[in-house]
Amino acid sequence: MPEVHSTSHPPTHRPWRVLAIMCTGFFMSLLDGSVINVAVPTLIHSLNASYDQVLWLIDGYLLVFSVLLISTGRLGDLFGYRRLYVLGVSTFTVASALCGLAGSPAQLLAARALQGLGGALLFPQVISAILTIFPPRLRGRAFGLFGVIAGLAPVVGPVAGGFLLAHLGWRWIFFLNVPVGILTAVLALTCAPPMRSGRTHRLDLAGVVLATAGLSGIVFGLIEGERYDWGTVAGPVTITSVLVAGVVLLAVFVLWQHRQRGEPLMPPALFRTRNFAVGNGVGFVFQLGMIGIMFVLVLYLQTARGYSALETGLVVLPNAVLTAVGSAYAGRLSDRFGGTYVLMSGMTLLAVGLLVLLSMAGPDGGVGSLLPGLLLIGIASGATFAPLQQATTDGVDPRLAGAASGVSGTTRQIGGVLGTAVLGALLSARLSSTLRDAAERQAGRLPEHLRARFIEDSAAAAQQYGPPTPPGGLTRAAAGLYERVAAETFAAGFTEALRTVLLACALVLVAAAALCLLFRPQRTAAAAPVRKERAETAPQG
Repeated sequence: MPEVHSTSHPPTHRPWRVLAIMCTGFFMSLLDGSVINVAVPTLIHSLNASYDQVLWLIDGYLLVFSVLLISTGRLGDLFGYRRLYVLGVSTFTVASALCGLAGSPAQLLAARALQGLGGALLFPQVISAILTIFPPRLRGRAFGLFGVIAGLAPVVGPVAGGFLLAHLGWRWIFFLNVPVGILTAVLALTCAPPMRSGRTHRLDLAGVVLATAGLSGIVFGLIEGERYDWGTVAGPVTITSVLVAGVVLLAVFVLWQHRQRGEPLMPPALFRTRNFAVGNGVGFVFQLGMIGIMFVLVLYLQTARGYSALETGLVVLPNAVLTAVGSAYAGRLSDRFGGTYVLMSGMTLLAVGLLVLLSMAGPDGGVGSLLPGLLLIGIASGATFAPLQQATTDGVDPRLAGAASGVSGTTRQIGGVLGTAVLGALLSARLSSTLRDAAERQAGRLPEHLRARFIEDSAAAAQQYGPPTPPGGLTRAAAGLYERVAAETFAAGFTEALRTVLLACALVLVAAAALCLLFRPQRTAAAAPVRKERAETAPQG
């Protein structure tokens, strides 16, 4: 069956069904990424793995996924979006089966890296398909559905993970992907049209090597920096040298793209579209601030408040539901009024929600004190993803849809990785200070011979994100008192550190909202008759 070209074929029949099929694979990959976070203690015990080995099961997936998005997005332009999507789903499915069958940390890490490849192959094709099969007047709604998936998966993951770990075991976190992946691939082959944006067939291999190597250095350095204390990795190799090498290679990659006369991996023409250039800047800053919200909130609920993974998921579930609902409505509003104003409103409300949350969060009290902030954050989050995607892709040549989705996805991933590194370092530094202060206030409740050690142990607990354990040789009563005081001290110190991080996130989001002023006015359904819009770039079939 020949590939479909957007310039010569009629619109796709039932585009919403096609999008639903493609979003299924996207949801599967996102869900698996969040589910494994709650399985860390189980994997350490079941596979006799070290903490660092298990962390690499998360980081290894993120590394492979992040560095390949530019290449896999362009591959969709060259060889067809459905073809790359099915390849990605199939790769992810096989990798999931291998994860479930793994008998050692090394085997599981290799399978997780393969999952990262599958996720990188399928992710850009979903965005490219939206730009291809939907006319401009419907893209906001389509991105709204995409935003529903993006909002639900990270929160459903801990709930689903807690259930699977309690009743079926960790291997079923991966095994459940197998039937879903097979069904999704079959539906994509039978119900989705072959989609392709142009007739180009050559791949910029030098660009692939430069982009992959450069991004690998940056992402590795940001992910692993704190683990190596931002110092030596091995021999003469340091985190700083890895980051610098990554930046230099990316600079060479950009120069190479400008010298290319054929089919560059990242066509410079993309950035001649003002909204695409601005949208990538906004997306980077937005993800820099957004990524830290759930990161610190989950840590707060589990380490400071003592909630289980399942209870934590249930606490933030209303937030996810509102994000999903908000994404759907934000897409419709974006179609009508343009994504820029909806996006600015969403980011501003998100900052307000963070300020409410940090003012209400405390070392004790019920969940009800967190709900006002969480509800505002949920509504605001739903008003960000779809408008941002629509505003960024406004005016992009449909023939470059894959390259555009790969570049924008990579930009946001790097923003998220940088945000995690920066906010993690901020939280750790702030936590050391607040825990020492809280321990000095609480030490008087302990016998005098324990107070100095308690203060030092509490400050050191910032590295383990948990209260210190009682020293040996104490009576049961003394050990019990030490544990209670340590838990209360940690909760108080972590709450103060949490407020600092949430304030920093709010300030970053305000900056992202201000950057939205650089967008050019967008075409909207309200600004032009439907007939005129239908005469614009035809959707693919």
